[in-house]
Amino acid sequence: MARIVVTGGAGFLGSHLTDALLARGDEVVSLDNLCTGELRNLAHLDGHPGFTFVEHDVTEHIAVDGPVDAVLHLASPASPPGYLALPVETLMVGSRGTHNALGLARAKGARFFVSSTSEVYGDPSVHPQPESYWGNVNPIGPRSVYDEAKRFTEALTMAYHRTHGVDVRIVRIFNTYGPRMRADDGRVVSNFIVQALRGEPLTIYGDGSQTRSFCYVDDEIRGFLALLDGPHTGPINIGNDGEFTMLELAEVVREVTGSSSPIEHLPLPEDDPKQRRPDLTLARSLLGWEPSVALSDGVARTVEYFASVLP
Repeated sequence: MARIVVTGGAGFLGSHLTDALLARGDEVVSLDNLCTGELRNLAHLDGHPGFTFVEHDVTEHIAVDGPVDAVLHLASPASPPGYLALPVETLMVGSRGTHNALGLARAKGARFFVSSTSEVYGDPSVHPQPESYWGNVNPIGPRSVYDEAKRFTEALTMAYHRTHGVDVRIVRIFNTYGPRMRADDGRVVSNFIVQALRGEPLTIYGDGSQTRSFCYVDDEIRGFLALLDGPHTGPINIGNDGEFTMLELAEVVREVTGSSSPIEHLPLPEDDPKQRRPDLTLARSLLGWEPSVALSDGVARTVEYFASVLP
């Protein structure tokens, strides 16, 4: 049993991670300022003896009484509409928020785990993307507020590791989806599902030939825990290496939902990556982890969730 602080604990991934930690007997202190997280993601934990929620902005000093064994830093807007609407806040949580979370880990002698992203690879010129690839990021484009925040997060984490001896873990997340995504999240899986359930056109940006690799949330959280509990600093890619075009994803969603929604094409956003797929060699060889949920199965589970919560 460990006592673990999770920042961004009311978010999509943070709430699923909290569930997994509690299920194995850990105690969790969840921090979130609720700018994109939602209390309903944690409502089922009301009264749980091992769970504490604190509404707190991690860009302010973080103080947690008592021992802490690990600090898991997931706080940040993560969807394009989220970080484009909150550009300065996204940069601040990646910089000042990470600094504060690292300071807590250092003060408590705790392990520090940070969620980075495949966005550090930008619009990649290497495919699939191994952790050794340095990326192709536009540092002044609109997406840079998230891309560069996460690149700085990794740099600051490694600086604390080298300078202060903090035991760190860095995970690079690839396009995770599943229950508890927001209906207005703006990411493609939730967009397509919500549009299909409402009988609206499925909006595809560009011609739909761009690719992504989609990892179901249960697989992603298993990967997190394998990295957290193991001896490897990372960064390590955790995602699904099945690769789909946007048009292929749209067909999966229409098939699962039974929707006849048409496809509507919109202009491609600036700096939108043309392809994205993780090289999972390190995850498989070092962590003994790989994804197991097929896209159609994960989409079906996600459709069931949205069907239960949409008005």
